[in-house]
Amino acid sequence: MARNVVISGGGTGIGLAAARMFAADGDRVLLLGRRAEVLEKAGVPGALTYAADLSEVEGVRGVGEFVASELGTVDVLVHGAGGAGYLEPQADSDDPLDIVAHTWSVNFRLNTLTAALLTEALRERLASPGGRVLFLSSIAAYRGSGSGAYAASKAALHPYAFDLARQLGPRGVTVNVVAPGYIEDTEFFGGTMDDARREHLIAETSTGRAGTPGDVAETLHWLASPAAGHVTAQVIQVNGGAERGH
Repeated sequence: MARNVVISGGGTGIGLAAARMFAADGDRVLLLGRRAEVLEKAGVPGALTYAADLSEVEGVRGVGEFVASELGTVDVLVHGAGGAGYLEPQADSDDPLDIVAHTWSVNFRLNTLTAALLTEALRERLASPGGRVLFLSSIAAYRGSGSGAYAASKAALHPYAFDLARQLGPRGVTVNVVAPGYIEDTEFFGGTMDDARREHLIAETSTGRAGTPGDVAETLHWLASPAAGHVTAQVIQVNGGAERGH
């Protein structure tokens, strides 16, 4: 039976890979993102698209109204939107504290607030039983991210997911988190990745390769399946063993 699948950040990278996987099952997919042109060019068969800034209440309210009119019920909610701020405007100041405030605000807006607002807007529309909520965290939540801001904003999703799992469990809804390591073929690094850094990240894995969007999408797909119906409040790492290091 076809399901209704809502994917934020569905126009690129992991979100797009997941969207294609669900669409291949015959599920009805709604792609969310800030850039309408990216969503329209995603090429996911039969997908609906809706462009909105998910860190803004009015944008998310619009998503909620669109979902109510076009889908009704949400079977699977995948939070793929986010980033470390590489593609965002830089702080309009040279003051160190202004830069810290900007960096932390951007990261929590991109990664934490977007997920919380979208979840709360759609939680009453989650299929009961059988609904699935899936958050994308990061290996950085375990190992840090350099500035701390990105790692903290992803780590904040973990207790939120655990709380949701307790609250939604009686309705037959599961809530899980997937934490990828280094994944190629995404916009995450915004052109900042160089060969030396890439080689270092790959060397940290036990598998000897970078991850792909498909690696993560497969995990999301399984967690959304009936086979994972008794899996909830978990963080699944997809990083080739890099979190353990060498």
